[in-house]
Amino acid sequence: MISSNVSSIASHQTWMNNNANNVANVNTDKFVPQDTTISETSNGGTKANTSMSSSNGSEKSQTDLSKELTDQMIIEKATQTNVQAIKTQDEMYGSLLDIRG
Repeated sequence: MISSNVSSIASHQTWMNNNANNVANVNTDKFVPQDTTISETSNGGTKANTSMSSSNGSEKSQTDLSKELTDQMIIEKATQTNVQAIKTQDEMYGSLLDIRG
Protein backbone atom coordinates (compact mmCIF):
# COMPACT_ATOMS: atom_id res chain seq x y z
CA MET A 1 0.00 0.00 0.00
CA ILE A 2 2.80 2.42 0.83
CA SER A 3 4.29 1.84 -2.62
CA SER A 4 1.12 3.10 -4.30
CA ASN A 5 1.26 6.27 -2.18
CA VAL A 6 4.93 6.79 -3.07
CA SER A 7 4.10 6.22 -6.74
CA SER A 8 1.35 8.83 -6.54
CA ILE A 9 3.67 11.35 -4.89
CA ALA A 10 6.26 10.81 -7.65
CA SER A 11 3.60 11.22 -10.35
CA HIS A 12 2.33 14.42 -8.79
CA GLN A 13 5.91 15.71 -8.53
CA THR A 14 6.28 15.26 -12.29
CA TRP A 15 3.00 17.12 -12.78
CA MET A 16 4.19 19.94 -10.51
CA ASN A 17 7.51 20.19 -12.41
CA ASN A 18 5.64 20.54 -15.71
CA ASN A 19 3.23 23.01 -14.13
CA ALA A 20 6.10 25.12 -12.79
CA ASN A 21 7.71 25.15 -16.25
CA ASN A 22 4.44 26.34 -17.79
CA VAL A 23 4.10 29.14 -15.22
CA ALA A 24 7.76 30.16 -15.62
CA ASN A 25 7.17 30.57 -19.36
CA VAL A 26 3.95 32.59 -19.11
CA ASN A 27 5.72 35.58 -20.72
CA THR A 28 7.65 33.59 -23.34
CA ASP A 29 6.39 34.34 -26.84
CA LYS A 30 4.98 31.34 -28.75
CA PHE A 31 5.32 29.07 -25.68
CA VAL A 32 3.09 25.99 -25.85
CA PRO A 33 2.53 24.49 -22.37
CA GLN A 34 2.73 20.84 -21.42
CA ASP A 35 -0.34 18.92 -20.25
CA THR A 36 0.03 16.27 -17.56
CA THR A 37 -2.42 13.54 -16.69
CA ILE A 38 -2.13 10.90 -14.00
CA SER A 39 -3.10 7.33 -14.85
CA GLU A 40 -3.17 4.06 -12.97
CA THR A 41 -0.64 1.36 -13.76
CA SER A 42 -1.30 -2.37 -13.85
CA ASN A 43 0.44 -2.90 -10.49
CA GLY A 44 -1.79 -0.41 -8.64
CA GLY A 45 0.58 2.53 -8.85
CA THR A 46 0.29 5.68 -10.89
CA LYS A 47 2.29 7.38 -13.59
CA ALA A 48 2.39 10.87 -15.01
CA ASN A 49 1.75 11.24 -18.73
CA THR A 50 3.08 14.41 -20.31
CA SER A 51 2.12 15.80 -23.71
CA MET A 52 2.31 19.14 -25.46
CA SER A 53 -0.90 21.15 -25.58
CA SER A 54 -2.34 21.90 -28.98
CA SER A 55 -0.92 25.13 -30.31
CA ASN A 56 -3.46 27.79 -31.25
CA GLY A 57 -0.86 29.63 -33.32
CA SER A 58 -0.71 32.59 -30.95
CA GLU A 59 2.36 34.81 -30.92
CA LYS A 60 1.99 35.06 -27.12
CA SER A 61 2.46 32.34 -24.51
CA GLN A 62 -0.46 29.93 -24.45
CA THR A 63 -0.13 29.24 -20.72
CA ASP A 64 -3.44 29.61 -18.90
CA LEU A 65 -2.49 30.82 -15.41
CA SER A 66 -5.94 30.11 -13.96
CA LYS A 67 -5.60 26.45 -15.00
CA GLU A 68 -2.01 26.18 -13.78
CA LEU A 69 -2.75 27.70 -10.36
CA THR A 70 -5.81 25.49 -9.90
CA ASP A 71 -3.72 22.46 -10.85
CA GLN A 72 -1.14 23.45 -8.21
CA MET A 73 -3.83 23.31 -5.52
CA ILE A 74 -4.92 19.85 -6.70
CA ILE A 75 -1.32 18.61 -6.72
CA GLU A 76 -0.68 20.00 -3.24
CA LYS A 77 -3.80 18.37 -1.75
CA ALA A 78 -3.09 15.02 -3.43
CA THR A 79 0.47 15.02 -2.10
CA GLN A 80 -0.69 15.94 1.42
CA THR A 81 -3.22 13.11 1.33
CA ASN A 82 -0.60 10.58 0.26
CA VAL A 83 1.88 11.74 2.89
CA GLN A 84 -0.78 11.45 5.59
CA ALA A 85 -1.66 7.94 4.40
CA ILE A 86 2.01 6.92 4.64
CA LYS A 87 2.27 8.40 8.16
CA THR A 88 -0.87 6.53 9.25
CA GLN A 89 0.42 3.24 7.83
CA ASP A 90 3.75 3.78 9.58
CA GLU A 91 1.98 4.40 12.88
CA MET A 92 -0.13 1.25 12.42
CA TYR A 93 2.96 -0.87 11.72
CA GLY A 94 4.63 0.62 14.80
CA SER A 95 1.61 -0.23 16.95
CA LEU A 96 1.57 -3.78 15.61
CA LEU A 97 5.25 -4.20 16.45
CA ASP A 98 4.66 -2.81 19.95
CA ILE A 99 1.81 -5.29 20.50
CA ARG A 100 3.91 -8.18 19.25
CA GLY A 101 7.00 -7.13 21.22
